[in-house]
Amino acid sequence: MASLKELRSRIASVKSTQRITSAMKMVAAAKLKKAQENAEASRPFTERMERMLASLAESAKNSATAPRMLAGTGKDDVHLMVVVFSDRGLCGGFNTSLARFTRSRVAELRSAGKTVKLVTIGRKGSMLFRREMGELLVATYDDLASPAPAYGGAEMVKEKIAELFEENEFDVCTVVYNKFVSALVQEVTPLQLIPFLPPEDEDDEEAKPKGAQAVYEFEPDEESILSELLPNNLSIQIFRAMLESFASEQGARMTAMDNATRNAGDMINNLTIQFNRSRQAQITKELIEIISGAEAL
Repeated sequence: MASLKELRSRIASVKSTQRITSAMKMVAAAKLKKAQENAEASRPFTERMERMLASLAESAKNSATAPRMLAGTGKDDVHLMVVVFSDRGLCGGFNTSLARFTRSRVAELRSAGKTVKLVTIGRKGSMLFRREMGELLVATYDDLASPAPAYGGAEMVKEKIAELFEENEFDVCTVVYNKFVSALVQEVTPLQLIPFLPPEDEDDEEAKPKGAQAVYEFEPDEESILSELLPNNLSIQIFRAMLESFASEQGARMTAMDNATRNAGDMINNLTIQFNRSRQAQITKELIEIISGAEAL
């Protein structure tokens, strides 16, 4: 059984940890508000961008001069996965869920005879996959979201992806990130970037027939517009993934630190009860010894 000194030391240690986790929870909550606003503000623009590209792509996809980012290479033998992790830990299952999805997807593609290459954003991802799948890594990017995601970081990643695509290093590119739903819920989301894949969630019945029946005149032609827009869309979608991931990270960290603070409180209560019982037993033992000694005289 632990001595009173050891119990007192453990209680002090857990209280110190509780103060740290409580402070981290408040910091994450403060960052979450701004990160959530940025993530939600990016959605209308990126969704409109996808719809506009889908409209252009519909008429240009069968053209012999269609941009390669739209038409692809005509194969799907080599897959490039860009996975957006966090630079810091202590955020619950945020990185674990991404790693689990990536492992599953890599195993699925390899079993189908495909070649897989990885690009990681975030220190936690690069540390993990250097150990597990170092031979698949072609690039790693750390601290792009410190102190917050910047569009320049997305441009760096886009330049590397475009360079690899021009060198015919892959056929299909997909970015994988945690989409922010709420502070408690983050969804692992894969988004195909190359070749461009029109959004599937076309649930707006009013917009659908209008888009199908509308006739557009393009100046210059669709291929020229797409040649400019597709690389920009690549940067925008990567930046969107970084914003969503950053908001998800703060939500996951706030939840994890809240749980840790509560668990520390429960542990302090249990240790305090144990300490009081031990002290009471020790006092009772000393009283018995005093009374027994007095009776022996």
